[in-house]
Amino acid sequence: MTLRADHVAGSAFVVFGIAIIALSGDLPVGKLSMPGSGFLPIIVAAMTIVFGAALLLRSRESQPFSAIDWSDGKHAAAVTLITAVATGLYIYLGFIVTMAAMMIALLILIERRRPLYAAVYSFAVVLTTFAAFEYLLKTPLPPSPLSN
Repeated sequence: MTLRADHVAGSAFVVFGIAIIALSGDLPVGKLSMPGSGFLPIIVAAMTIVFGAALLLRSRESQPFSAIDWSDGKHAAAVTLITAVATGLYIYLGFIVTMAAMMIALLILIERRRPLYAAVYSFAVVLTTFAAFEYLLKTPLPPSPLSN
């Protein structure tokens, strides 16, 4: 049997979905009429498992794993690193500072955009998103370390 790209991707999605279900097992699921905090993670994990299994079932149509071009791996690693750092700093710096810094870093370092345009765009997106969550959805986000 030839190991194909979709064998690896499908298996990874199935394992990831199972891990999410296992890690969110202590959260209350609730009912459809009154969902608990574990409701959404379970649904997302179940869909991840279903789509991963679909990839596995249709893996015969994908290219062999050995034929994958890994030349974009450096780019993917940089995006993953910036996102991981932002995730770690989120609790300490809050939503506005962390998300703006992450977007600016992604746009300037990865996408090679002009710094001024990247900063203006990033702050516009972050402040619009913050306002939508805070005022329209009534979902509090940690704004910044200075607001505590």
